[in-house]
Amino acid sequence: MSIDSYTKVKEAIRWENDTTLRVVDMSYDLSAIDNVYVLGAGKATFPIARALEEIMGSRLRQGLVIVKKGYGKKLKRIEVLEAGHPIPDEVAVQGSKRIVEIARQADEQDLVFCAITGGASSLMSLPVQGISLRDKQRVTKLLLQSGVTLYETNTVRKHISAVKGGKLAQCIHPARIVNLIVIDEVEGVPWGPTVPDETTFQDAIGVLKRHDIWNRTPQSIKRYLMRGIANPALETPKQRDFGNIRVQNVVLADNQTACEAARQGAAILGLDSMILSSQVEGESREAGIILACIAKNVEKIGEPMRPPCVLIMGGETTVRLSKHWGLGGPSQELALGASLKIAGSRRITIASLDTDGTDGPTSVAGGIVDGCTLKRAAKRNVDVFKNLMDHNSLKVLTQLNDAIVTGPTGTNVADLTVAVITQ
Repeated sequence: MSIDSYTKVKEAIRWENDTTLRVVDMSYDLSAIDNVYVLGAGKATFPIARALEEIMGSRLRQGLVIVKKGYGKKLKRIEVLEAGHPIPDEVAVQGSKRIVEIARQADEQDLVFCAITGGASSLMSLPVQGISLRDKQRVTKLLLQSGVTLYETNTVRKHISAVKGGKLAQCIHPARIVNLIVIDEVEGVPWGPTVPDETTFQDAIGVLKRHDIWNRTPQSIKRYLMRGIANPALETPKQRDFGNIRVQNVVLADNQTACEAARQGAAILGLDSMILSSQVEGESREAGIILACIAKNVEKIGEPMRPPCVLIMGGETTVRLSKHWGLGGPSQELALGASLKIAGSRRITIASLDTDGTDGPTSVAGGIVDGCTLKRAAKRNVDVFKNLMDHNSLKVLTQLNDAIVTGPTGTNVADLTVAVITQ
C-alpha cells in the first residue's frame, strides 16, 4: 500500500469542512470554485481518478483520463479511455484532443486536477501540426529499441508534442492546477504536461544523434526540430514562462518510495537491508551482473553487510536491441543477467520487476532467479546466455516458471530489484 496511487490520493486530499478541501499543505475554498475537472494520463492514473471521484462526488463537473489497455474500468463521472502503450495509437491522439478541449473550458474560477503517471508520454499523445501519428510511432520505436533512457526519450517526445512539456498547463490557465504525480523517472522531479520543461530542441536533437537515430528519424520530425532551434517561440514553456499559472505539485510516490517499502518489508521478516540506489540506469543485463557481484561479495566476505540480508535497488534500466530480438523486458533481462553470476550459489536469490506490473511489451512484471537457474535451464535444453543475447528473456523465465506475474498494480514508479542473501 506504500506506493498504491489510490491510497496516496486519499492520504493527500481530505475535506476540512463542507467547503474547504485540503490538498497536502494547501487549502481550496470550493464555495469560490465554479467547476472542478479531472484530466490525466498514465498507467497508474485510473486509481487516482477513482479516488478523486469518490472525494469530489457531485462537485466534479467533468473528467477524462487515458490509461493503458487493460488498466481501466468504468467510473461514474470521469471518462476512462484505454490506449496503446508504449507505442501511441489513434485513441491516444483523439483522447488528447478531448483533454485539450476540456482544459480550454476551464476559467479563472475553476480547479483542475491533473493525474500524471508513468506512461503518460505515450498515452497523452498529440503530435504538433505537420507530424503524423505514424511518424511519431516510428521515432518512438527507434528510441525504445536503442536503449535510450526514459528521460532522453521524453526529451524528444516533448518537443514534437502539442500538449506535453508544460503546454497543457498553458491550455488550462487561468484555472488553478493541482498536479497529482507518480514519478517513474530516476531524476525524481515533478514532470508532465503541466510542469515546466527545462530541456530544449537542441537537447532533443542531441539525443537522436548521440544514439545514432537521427538519420533514421522521419523527415517531418527532423524538420520540426530544426525549426525549433531557429524559432524560440516553438520551444516548450520554461519556468519563467509559467508566470501567473497557478500550479500545486503533489508527488504521490517515486522509486525511492518503493525502495523504502521494500526495506520495511525486509524488516518485518527480521532481515537487515540496504538500499544501494533508487537511480540505477544503464543496460539491464549489466545492472543485473553488477548487483549479482555485490551479492556474491556479501555471501563471501560479509561486505557491504552481513547475511542474512537484503540488497535493494531501483531505477530505470534499458535494453539496446540488436537486429533480431525475441520478447522480454528490462527487469527480465536484469534478472537473467544476474543469474549468470550467481550460478552455483545456495544462498542468493534475486527478483526484479516493473512496479506497474508489465515489463516491456509483455504481460509479466519481471523474473526471479537463484543459483540453480542455469542448471535448471540446462536440463530443459534452454540456453540462458543465448536467449539473453537474443533479448528473449520471457521464453526462459516462462519455461522455468520463474516469471513474476502481478497484473496491473495501481502504481508505476520505475523498476524494483531485491537480492536476498541467506546465512
